[in-house]
Amino acid sequence: MSELTQSSAPRRFIGGQLLGSSQLVLGVILAVLCIAMSIAAPQFYSEANIIAILRQCALVLIVASGMTMLIVTAEVDLSVGASLAFVGCIGMAVLNSTHSLTLGLLAALAFSGAVGLFNGLVVTMLKVNSLIATIGTMMMLQGGVYLFTREAVQNHHRLAGFTELGAGYIGAIPLPVVVAAVIFALAAATLRFTTLGRYLYAVGANERAVRLSGVRSQRLKLFAFVVTGLCVGIAGMILSSLMNAGQPTAGRGFELTVIAAVILGGTSLLGGRGSLLGTLLGVLVLKVIDNGIIILGWNQDLQMVVPGIVIILASYLDIVRNRTNVG
Repeated sequence: MSELTQSSAPRRFIGGQLLGSSQLVLGVILAVLCIAMSIAAPQFYSEANIIAILRQCALVLIVASGMTMLIVTAEVDLSVGASLAFVGCIGMAVLNSTHSLTLGLLAALAFSGAVGLFNGLVVTMLKVNSLIATIGTMMMLQGGVYLFTREAVQNHHRLAGFTELGAGYIGAIPLPVVVAAVIFALAAATLRFTTLGRYLYAVGANERAVRLSGVRSQRLKLFAFVVTGLCVGIAGMILSSLMNAGQPTAGRGFELTVIAAVILGGTSLLGGRGSLLGTLLGVLVLKVIDNGIIILGWNQDLQMVVPGIVIILASYLDIVRNRTNVG
């Protein structure tokens, strides 16, 4: 255990200082963006627009919470977008056939959790690089959803509870935002205050030291993959509720937005460093930019360009941060 403590503690201390500064910068960027958007388009602060931004942030934050825990262990899941679409189709199909919201949600969570488990087993048992493994899973899911259904699975059950899942409110707060807040709080508390969270950081920082301390690092990574999968299941059902259909193409590009938000928030692709607060700020920055593109009437294809730019810049900053740690 001493080797684990000695190898991971200094890195977390230095990384914490760097994370704090990056979060401050993100907070300033977010504030500047909001001010600029309100000047350029006064409707930016309208109630309807703010609710729309919050709903969009909620979907990304739900999956990004799990993805942060995964990337902290130095792994990544590129299949979340394809899984999101498949989950919506499966959930809607089960709802149509059973007229039970509970069974529909359980089917979606079982499928998405199984995808996460599959990814985790391929990475931990077969020793396949997570980038390659999840690209393979993504391709299987993208093809598999069209074997499952050739078109959108429409809502034939008309369950009020399903509509509330995406469009409902708790008080004045949209239900998806409440769900995202609960998942975010649980993930943040796990990473910050529990032994499990410390081990997740330690696996990313120095997996060999974790194994030598007697902790099974493979199980920790498997846990992170399954949690990410379950988060996808929740987000997939909310998205299908918002669209009132299971759409095979619904998750296209979603994985890029999630990963961009996590990296922008300061989580290192090399593992061992990251923060849910940074991820939250990353999600807000990306979604405010997306919203600005829409209300300013710019070409909406820019919504795909921005995450790509963010991933490149944030990855470069991650390299700089790691050089600083080494120095």
